[in-house]
Amino acid sequence: GAQMDKSVKTPLNQQLDRRSSLITKASYILAALIFIGRLITFFHLAGGLVVTDWLVFGAYLLQTAMIAVMVIVVAVPEGLAMSVTFSLALSMKRMLSTNNLVRKMHACETMGSTTVICTDKTGTLTQNQMRVYETKFFNEEQHKELIKEGIAVNTTAFLDYSTSERIQALGNPTEGALLLWLHDHGTDYITLRENAPLLEQLTFSTERKYMATIVQSAILGKRVLYVKGAPEYLIDLCSSMPIAKDDLLAQLLVYQNKAMRTLGFAYQVIEDDDTTAYIQNGRLSGVKLTLMGIVAISDPIRADVPAAVKECLSAGIDVKIVTGDTPGTAKEIGRQVGLWGENEPESHQMTGTEFAAMSDSELLDRVLDLKIMSRARPSDKQRLVLLLQQKRQVVAVTGDGTNDAPALNVAQVGLSMGDGTSVAKEASDITILDNSFTSITRAVMWGRSLYQNIQRFILFQMTINVAACLIVLLGAFLGTESPLTVTQMLWVNLIMDTFAAM
Repeated sequence: GAQMDKSVKTPLNQQLDRRSSLITKASYILAALIFIGRLITFFHLAGGLVVTDWLVFGAYLLQTAMIAVMVIVVAVPEGLAMSVTFSLALSMKRMLSTNNLVRKMHACETMGSTTVICTDKTGTLTQNQMRVYETKFFNEEQHKELIKEGIAVNTTAFLDYSTSERIQALGNPTEGALLLWLHDHGTDYITLRENAPLLEQLTFSTERKYMATIVQSAILGKRVLYVKGAPEYLIDLCSSMPIAKDDLLAQLLVYQNKAMRTLGFAYQVIEDDDTTAYIQNGRLSGVKLTLMGIVAISDPIRADVPAAVKECLSAGIDVKIVTGDTPGTAKEIGRQVGLWGENEPESHQMTGTEFAAMSDSELLDRVLDLKIMSRARPSDKQRLVLLLQQKRQVVAVTGDGTNDAPALNVAQVGLSMGDGTSVAKEASDITILDNSFTSITRAVMWGRSLYQNIQRFILFQMTINVAACLIVLLGAFLGTESPLTVTQMLWVNLIMDTFAAM
């Protein structure tokens, strides 16, 4: 019962409502024609009505009314609701076998009507196995120990050593990759973390694109502010940079064009005791950071994704990548999965900043052609979904974080990831257990097969109902007894609308 949300008007609901309205009107018209036809034939055969015929007429009128009501009952396919629910239940079972856990039943058929899929990158298109590909640290001898301490303390991730096969990163995959890099270089992050007590922390946010932590450093014996985040944003917070800004941006572009995620690291020694002065209203304030270096982290795409994306495109479903990564990274991933062509116009991609700066009327002219949105914030994702819906699109959205909940809520189908947050799962309609884009295409397949099942039922049911009603209608106008009695018609309706329909 919890899975049947009656307030949701899905495409199937809307089509069935229109079909039900048409059948209802047709049944009333048919009943009226039968009523009129039988009266005409009665008066024609009687040649007039005398007082002694009133009882005969009354009985005939009552029988005519019974036939008219019976036609209305027979014309309406009572088994339709049962067959829809039965098909939905079967689709839920079959979708579970393809790693799609349906949380709300209406999502089964809505997936079959999907015209646009807005997908994130990490874990859905890629393998979600982040590892540090390359490091570029400045003044490495001077900053070597500070970099290691900064990576160990300025994070919310952990490493799980319990499995003998390989060490698992718990938490954010990007932060986990940094801890794995420390492990590969023989550094115990737990010891570093325990020796540097945490004083203040600003967790990573897609809005500000960085994370900051103030600790009592065991290396310097002073309070140190460590910051890591998107290098483009971090540059503006740095007062000391051992490399020219243009050279740094050029190096970042090289990494990003190879679909690698880049992170920058910076620090500042805090001389006073007031640590709260550096973090105000959820942001850094009055800082003068020193840039220590950047790292490139790679996450290869899943082997089955290009074929799955091609299958979606050939099925008439647009795929749009909405990611917090840089434009270069996003376009390279789009190229690898077959979404971004060699001669693709630049108008088919934009950044979250450009998207936020444009009005709704301007964006409505571009949203259908848009293929990639980079550096996107959660509010951008939600707005994109609403704009696509204004263009009469049926939108499915993937998400795994708490910030994705608004977009998952407004989309016709919200798809959360199996390893996503509980907030994202609660806001979604389907949970993709294996995080794979291929599973999404399987959900579309079962949604479309559901439509075919319902179409077959309607064809089967309406053939019987229309044939029965036409037989009674012809009998009324030909002036003969109805070929099928009221009891026989109701019996046929009972059998064909239940057991045969199922």
